[in-house]
Amino acid sequence: MAKTKIAYFCQSCGFESPKWLGKCPSCQQWNTFVEEILEKPNASVPTWKASPPTSQRANKPVPVSEITFKEEHRLLTPDKEFNRVLGGGIVAGSLVLIGGEPGIGKSTLMLQLALNMPNIKVLYVSGEESDHQIKMRAERLSPQEPPNPLKGQQNQELPLQGAGGAGTCFILCETSTQNIFKQIEELEPDLVVIDSIQTLHSAHIESTTGSVSQVRECTAELLRFAKETSTPVFLIGHITKDGMIAGPKILEHMVDTVLQFEGDRHHVYRILRTIKNRFGSASELGIYEMLGEGLREVSNPSEILLSQRDEPLSGITISATLEGMRPMLIETQALVSASPYGTPQRTATGFDTKRMSMLLAVLEKRCGFRLGAKDVFLNITGGIRVEDPAIDLGLAAAIISSHEDIPIPAKTCFAGEIGLSGEIRAVNRVEQRIAEAQKLGFEQIFISKYNMPSAGKDKTRLDLSRYTIDVKPVGRIEEVFGLLFG
Repeated sequence: MAKTKIAYFCQSCGFESPKWLGKCPSCQQWNTFVEEILEKPNASVPTWKASPPTSQRANKPVPVSEITFKEEHRLLTPDKEFNRVLGGGIVAGSLVLIGGEPGIGKSTLMLQLALNMPNIKVLYVSGEESDHQIKMRAERLSPQEPPNPLKGQQNQELPLQGAGGAGTCFILCETSTQNIFKQIEELEPDLVVIDSIQTLHSAHIESTTGSVSQVRECTAELLRFAKETSTPVFLIGHITKDGMIAGPKILEHMVDTVLQFEGDRHHVYRILRTIKNRFGSASELGIYEMLGEGLREVSNPSEILLSQRDEPLSGITISATLEGMRPMLIETQALVSASPYGTPQRTATGFDTKRMSMLLAVLEKRCGFRLGAKDVFLNITGGIRVEDPAIDLGLAAAIISSHEDIPIPAKTCFAGEIGLSGEIRAVNRVEQRIAEAQKLGFEQIFISKYNMPSAGKDKTRLDLSRYTIDVKPVGRIEEVFGLLFG
């Protein structure tokens, strides 16, 4: 009789070892190895709808010049923010992983998507909730729908008509991958949603549900299904206390797209951020507003990130940033005060603390402002995190505005990177930043003079004739302070 194969896995990173180890050699974490049974004797591999005979043939190498390429067909959803994050729509046969904190709205987002897909048959597989709980949420997400009570037995797919009435969403409360694939073969859905991947288990693996082996095996089975049938599959994943997606790191490598659903449960705004995308840009984001009837897409995020003030306040500036292909105006705040305890504090929310220290050193060395004995606090409003260096100029202006207690004009915007010698460096796609500031009614914007066309060079780099906003090109940070504070 064949013996049962046993191995030890790190619960933090998924590192496999034939024996127990106290410290993981991969992620350097202690006491994370657990014993798991990899395979039972006489275990059968789950199957689904038979593939065409051509898939059984051996693949042969083909010259790249002979490979025929046709434009990929994407499935567009009614949610424009979701389409933008995915790179233009859902790709056939793609495997998408969505992670986020508990209660952030992952299940709400995917159920809302499943209920509003036009002419699409969607199978929503839930391993965490009952069919009655899902029905209650569906009624809340589409209140205009007439009452349609669920009928059927447990572990059978139950139809829910979407808000549009054209598509149909089927609910399946099941955790066994073998039963799920059996229902998929009978139903033949166009889209599959798994909520969540940590609740599934495969009979091919003996370990417990949610373990490294189970998550990896269930994902591999869904990956093979998605690629062989060209059916897109969405996986909802849990995250750890560190904010990382739970399970082995290989889980993120296996899927085509990784989306992170971020936000504070105590605030109404949510951000869907792209971490990895094989079919589009990996720096896109979508912004939603959590309401009682579900998630509402925010088409103009600049309006919600800018606060309305009745009087000018010091330490507040507006910066033009880019998130993927989308320009946004954000409010940057700074507070500079005397340090009462002798040790200055440096705190930044939504911004890199090391880059803040660099900006403070440049202001002290090149401009003569004494900030070494001051407490400095920076904040990016709206709860978002920005890594675009183009907000350096806006942050520096906010710091000096708070230090001198002089308000900056409310209709002034900034877009420039600060170098170590105090020069204002050019930023990419400055035309979109200027257009966004002009659209929102700003009167002037400070940019780098190196974004401007120079004599003898390409004069088409920036055409200011099509803008009504006053564009002020500057070369050094001293010029900016001279124009702002005199």
